[in-house]
Formats: sequence, C-alpha cells, structure tokens
Amino acid sequence: MSTRTADAATEVFVAHRNLLFTVAYEMLGSAADAEDVLQETWLRWVEVDQDQVRDQRAYLVRVTTRQSLNRLRALARRREAYVGPWLPEPLLTTPDVAQDVELAESVSMALMLVLETLSPTERAVFVLREVFDVGYDEIAAAVDKTPTAVRQIAHRARRHVEARRPRETVSARESRAVLESLRSALATGDPQRLLDVLAPDVVLLSDGGGVRQAARHPVAGADKVARFIAGGLRRTDARFAAEPAVVNGNPALVLRLDDAVDGVMAARVVDGRITGLYYVRNPGKLSRLGAETPLTLGLG
Repeated sequence: MSTRTADAATEVFVAHRNLLFTVAYEMLGSAADAEDVLQETWLRWVEVDQDQVRDQRAYLVRVTTRQSLNRLRALARRREAYVGPWLPEPLLTTPDVAQDVELAESVSMALMLVLETLSPTERAVFVLREVFDVGYDEIAAAVDKTPTAVRQIAHRARRHVEARRPRETVSARESRAVLESLRSALATGDPQRLLDVLAPDVVLLSDGGGVRQAARHPVAGADKVARFIAGGLRRTDARFAAEPAVVNGNPALVLRLDDAVDGVMAARVVDGRITGLYYVRNPGKLSRLGAETPLTLGLG
C-alpha cells in the first residue's frame, strides 16, 4: 500500500472511528473489548482495495459488527463464570451524548442490561436497526443472514426489549435532582435519607468482579438496599466523596475514597424515585473515568 493510499485509509477510518466504537460498545458493553474490535477492524480495513469499496461507512460497520459478534460469542463463557452480577463498563461521556435523548437511552445502564439478555445475533440486529437505523439488507450482510431472516430477528428482539426496557422516559433534569438527593444521603450515611429517595421495589446490582466487595446477588427492596449502602460506607475509615457526573449519557455519581475512584453509581428513575441502582466497583471497569469518551450515531 502506498503512503498516499494508507493516509486516505487512515483518514476514512478516523472519520468513522467514534461511530464504530459506539457500535462495538453497544454490542459488547465493554470499552476494552470495543477497542480490541476496532483494532481488528483497522487491520482488515488497511488490507482492502479502497477503490473497490462503494460505501465506506457500510463496509466498516459490517466488519465491526462481525468482529463484535465473534468476540461476544467468545466472551459467553467468561460472563457465565463472572463473580456476582455483571454490569457494563461505565463511560464518562461528552455533553452532546446527554443531549441526544436516543443515544443516551441506548447506552444507559438499564437498556444495556436488557441487551445482555439477547442472543449475540439478536443484539447485533437490534443495535444496528433500532439504534443506528441501518437498513435490513446492510444488516443481513453484516450478520450473514437473509434480509427476511433479519426482519424476523429484528421483530423478535424488539418485542423482547420493549417488554423489559424502562417504560417511562425521565428528563435529565429530574434524574439529576434524584441523584443529588442520593448524593446527599450517601454523604450522611443515614438509612432514612436513603429510604426517602429509593422506590419500595428498588433493585440494586453491584459489580465487584470478585476483586472488590459487592453483593453476589441482586439486593431487592428499599430497606435492604439502604442497609447495604449505608453499611458499606460505614465499613471504611477513608475520606468519602460522591461527585455528580454524566456516565453513559445519563446523570450518575462517581464515588471516591481518599480521592481515588472507588466506583460508579448509575440509576433508573421512575416517578421521582430510584427503581434501579447500578453500582460498578470492579477496578477493571473504572479506567475510562479519567477522560470523556465520545459516542455517536453518525460520523465521528
């Protein structure tokens, strides 16, 4: 490949990089694995005769999807052996992600967990169709299915997700207000203040990955969740702080002990109270909180 051709290939890849990363992340729930997929996509891209590629975006999305599917299937056993609940890797995101309601919902912890319940092919089809509005023919080429089969898979995946996704869209302002109440409650460690912000049927999922202390099973009910959180904070003599942040396009809290990141709390809010609380403490999933990660539904 000539230097000019290599430069042209690099320019195209960089222009689409944020889009490709978003596709891979939504399929995998892991920024580290998404980065590996992008590296594999790049290696295949530079070997292609650029003059033979009619639609560069479609080609790159197709390769990224295939590589993501391969990795998702390979990760299945690792996920099965994971210690305790598995939560997506939280990303500190740019302000424009929060402003894009569709994108913010698609990368929210709540919806990403729903996507985990789909088969790899169903997840790929749902993400490409419902999130990125990719045509059925293009998706068919990416997942090695016929367009007719893809339509059936899309219908099945959509029905599955709709039955499980949050039914109400809450404004960022309301979510921020509820998270601020949670932050104040965490600062005091007072169980009653926590109860005031938690819905009676709240469920907490905590991900320590077997490395950090976390509940091995979901914690259900406001009383139990409040005791779990308050008790966890009392077990440390370190200086505690909860900082507001925008994680995965939605309001969240970054928890620090002695100025070091200890975890991230994201929440699902309904009627002004928290119905789902997602607490990521696995240190292997906290490396992307030092800088904002750009995500996009279009050209990056």
